Amino acid sequence: MEITVQQLAGMVNGTVEGDGNVIINNYAKIEEATPGCITFLANPKYTHYIYSTEASAVLVRKDFAPEQPVKTTLIRVDDPYATLAQLLNIANEMMKPKLVGIEQPSHIAEGVQLPDDVYVGAFAYIGKGVKVGKNVKIYPQVYVGDGVEIGDDVTLYPGVKIYHGCKIGNRCIVQAGAVIGGDGFGFAPKPDGSYEKIAQIGIVILEDDVEIGSNTTIDRATMGATVIKRGVKLDNLIQVAHNVEIGENTVMAAQVGIAGSTKIGKNNMIGGQVGFAGHITVGDYNGIGAQSGVPNSVGSKQKLLGAPAINALEFARQNVYMKRLGEMYNDIKALKKEIEKLKSE
Repeated sequence: MEITVQQLAGMVNGTVEGDGNVIINNYAKIEEATPGCITFLANPKYTHYIYSTEASAVLVRKDFAPEQPVKTTLIRVDDPYATLAQLLNIANEMMKPKLVGIEQPSHIAEGVQLPDDVYVGAFAYIGKGVKVGKNVKIYPQVYVGDGVEIGDDVTLYPGVKIYHGCKIGNRCIVQAGAVIGGDGFGFAPKPDGSYEKIAQIGIVILEDDVEIGSNTTIDRATMGATVIKRGVKLDNLIQVAHNVEIGENTVMAAQVGIAGSTKIGKNNMIGGQVGFAGHITVGDYNGIGAQSGVPNSVGSKQKLLGAPAINALEFARQNVYMKRLGEMYNDIKALKKEIEKLKSE
């Protein structure tokens, strides 16, 4: 792909400062960019790179004021990071292969109606009663169980497994190896110490614009539905247990684990390896730091860290105390010696 800086700026309502006829053919980080690349400056700590970068163009904020001459062309925009995301999405769409048709060998159950613009890769399996929307891409080795419903513009990457009865909304993306609708972890203890499996007869519902990362697993409900609401983004290797509900536009980094029947609200930002106990509720607009453990219900608009998770400022304060424990221990030993000496006298 080759395009001029001026053309790029027109696509994102940016203002060019410099040579608008420079050709752009690639993207790169500001410290690694070479001629022909476009990059961005969003974090102030990278500002020094703008004076040495080899990039042909840099996206900057409209109010950016260089402290020394800049040799590259600037494109001034409201939000450089969001603008870069917009440009990357445009480039991705342009470079994507236009896959249409049904490859062989694949299995499509009798009676399943597929739109003309569908793509079904080799060794895919589509079960009985499946409903598939427009412009759906089902990559090789995907399993779609009986009665599954898939909306429009959905992409299921290689090796995705969607168990029977689950529902996938419009514009969802499920990355390779994810499992949607496996059995929830339900076992009843028996008097002899063994366990009897509890049938998991519910489903999983992914609402519109959900993205599920590679090898993430979302368990079907014991009864009812495990629900991932509109706009949720889940990273790789996340475990969502049965009957969990995740609210709109919540994002989670890798290796989060959510125990059964927990309800998480909307617009939460959850770091990697956070663990949630079962049967609790988490409010809206929280930020929960990496490796936190959440054993109890949480309100809204909180910043939490630690295990058990507490207010981030309190966690930082406790960390300071922890670092001084050795010093405090020595002080206490010295004080005890002084007290014993005074007693003996």
